[in-house]
Amino acid sequence: MLNKLDDFPVHQTPEPLAHPATSDRNVYDRTWFNGYAADGSYYFGIGMAVYPHRGVLDCAFSVVTRDGRQHCFYGSRRAPTERTEMRVGPFRIEVIEPMKRTRVVLEDNESGLACDLTFSARTAAIQEARQTLWSGARRTMDATRFDQFGRWSGVVRSPDGEIRVTEEHCHGTKDRSWGVRGVGERETGGAPAAPRGIFFLWAPLFWDDHISHAIFFDGEKGEALVREGIVAPLYGSEAEVPGVEDGRDQRMATARHRVQYHPGTRLAASAEIDLVDHDGGVRTIALEPILKFQMKGLGYGHPEWGQGMWKGELAIGHESFDPRQLNPLEPWHLHTQQVVKATDGARQGIGVLEQICVGPYAPAGFTEFLDGAKR
Repeated sequence: MLNKLDDFPVHQTPEPLAHPATSDRNVYDRTWFNGYAADGSYYFGIGMAVYPHRGVLDCAFSVVTRDGRQHCFYGSRRAPTERTEMRVGPFRIEVIEPMKRTRVVLEDNESGLACDLTFSARTAAIQEARQTLWSGARRTMDATRFDQFGRWSGVVRSPDGEIRVTEEHCHGTKDRSWGVRGVGERETGGAPAAPRGIFFLWAPLFWDDHISHAIFFDGEKGEALVREGIVAPLYGSEAEVPGVEDGRDQRMATARHRVQYHPGTRLAASAEIDLVDHDGGVRTIALEPILKFQMKGLGYGHPEWGQGMWKGELAIGHESFDPRQLNPLEPWHLHTQQVVKATDGARQGIGVLEQICVGPYAPAGFTEFLDGAKR
């Protein structure tokens, strides 16, 4: 079972590249982006992933504006053996220059959503620490991720109108990850397992001449499962960005977070992140949300268009909703990204705060699986 990439000297096992190194049914390989205006007037998200053992390639594109609804396009197909075939119906991703420039196209379709967007990198690739989570003796997540920060140009068309996207005004983050994590339909058979919770924060931020990034996974008592803080240079143009890594990213000793929630919800009303350096110095960053995006618009936790679900040989779908009118405690509404203003003393930044908290979580006073903040 060969594909075009087998013609390159990139193999890590004796198997062709179409053969994952693990037989875990939840192995995946994902490309993800966001893009947003610095004034919070719009946000869009993009995702595509292949699940080799599930035989699925799926994708999504979703956009929300400050005064409008969130519009979502979903697509799914049988996964091709050819890994460079990154197309589902009217949606495609084109890697123009690896780790420099990517084009995303959604052709006209019945959803009323379309786009022709180009991502241009402004940082080198930044590899996050390997993320491994366990349930008893079984790995529930074992993934590698790298991020790049950049700018977008192009156009987005939605039922609410057209957005002209320019590099001067549109920031974005590219997220490539692969490995194993829970996707698709739940496994059946065997002894029943108790439902498990999760706490996750992810905060990529732009500053004038650098970026900061923080990643958190917590246990239900608030214990640190993953803690990572990163600072890296922000280049003025794509031409200045090194081809892969530049070795100039600074890894903090640790990072901490504090979140204030809207009463009766699990949605952040504000947050603070501490980046702690190896000498004990602390940089505290305050985050103020200005626009909410529901991650179900990219398939995360979606009851019908969840990632990795088998939808047939080719299926596309769409929906629209007002994020402000949703029940924030329904399971598929807990996962959000919010465009945030960032403040660090006199410095001002912009970025996103991604969060999901399911199940008991002592630091927030959550004692049930889906209760909201008491105050």
